[in-house]
Amino acid sequence: MNIGEAAARSGVPAKTIRYYEDIALIESADRNANGYRAYSDEDVHTLRFLASARSLGFTVAQCRDLLALYRDRKRSSADVKAIAAAHVAEIDEKIGSLRAMRATLSTLMHKCQGNDRPDCPIIEELAAGSTSGTDTK
Repeated sequence: MNIGEAAARSGVPAKTIRYYEDIALIESADRNANGYRAYSDEDVHTLRFLASARSLGFTVAQCRDLLALYRDRKRSSADVKAIAAAHVAEIDEKIGSLRAMRATLSTLMHKCQGNDRPDCPIIEELAAGSTSGTDTK
C-alpha cells in the first residue's frame, strides 16, 4: 500500500511517517518500481503502536525504546514498566508545574481590576519578571 493508504489505516499523517523514517524510528519503506513507498500491514501495525504511545505523551526516544521492547519477544515486562513509570513521574512533575502556574495566574487575575484603566498587576508582574510559575504572591 502507498503512504496515503498507510496513513489512513494507521491514523498517522503521511508527513509524520516520513519524519519517523528520516529519524530512523521506523525503517524506510521499500519502493515500488514507480518509486512510491510500499507499506505492509506490519508497517501499519507499527505505526498504530507509535500513534498509541505518542497519544500517551511518550517522547520519540521513549517510543524508540518501547518499540525495541515490543519487537523483542524475550523482553522483560519490568523494562516496559520502568519506561512507563519514568513517564508517569514526568507527567506528575508537569502537573505540579501547571498547578503552580495556574495558582500564580489566578492570584494575578484576582489582583487585576479588569476595568478601563491601564493599571494592570498582571502586566506589571510580567514586566518585573517576578513570575516563575511557582510564585503565588
